[in-house]
Amino acid sequence: MPFSFSSLRIPDVKLVTAKHFPDQRGFFMELFKESDFYENQITTRFVQDNFSHSARGVLRGLHYQKNPKAQAKLVVALRGEIFDVAVDIRKDSPTYGKWVGEILSDANHKLLYIPEGFAHGFCVLSETADVLYKVTEEYSVEHETGILWNDPDIGISWPVDKPLLHEKDSKLPALKNAENNFSFTRDK
Repeated sequence: MPFSFSSLRIPDVKLVTAKHFPDQRGFFMELFKESDFYENQITTRFVQDNFSHSARGVLRGLHYQKNPKAQAKLVVALRGEIFDVAVDIRKDSPTYGKWVGEILSDANHKLLYIPEGFAHGFCVLSETADVLYKVTEEYSVEHETGILWNDPDIGISWPVDKPLLHEKDSKLPALKNAENNFSFTRDK
């Protein structure tokens, strides 16, 4: 199997490590294979790919789309290095308001699977980073929202003190004031 899967402190978020095959030309690796992901209980259907290019210190997030256009995401750094974060925003979840973060880079071949009901963000640690993420719903401006990147109730340990933010990200509400129609169910 070209992937290994492991659960993080929030078990619904999965760290995926892709096997790469190096040779004198470079390397080859698969980023997604439906049958392997299904075998590991990631049964979402991806419908859109998003790509971003960012400079060191850029922080994007924390974003999500509300139901019925909620998105699960599969995130990979194609070039450079990022600190990628998922925050559980499912009401009544035992990990509500908790976060997990992982370094994803072109050197470690790791991907982060983030299910629906999580806010997502990342900051760039390298000079630049190219990030690809697959999503399970198309972008919907009416359902797009987020929470403040430095919400003290969440307490994310970002590896940057003064990130470069988009103006709208700097004005997002704290989790306790955010529009959120997610609830926790254990039947997944």
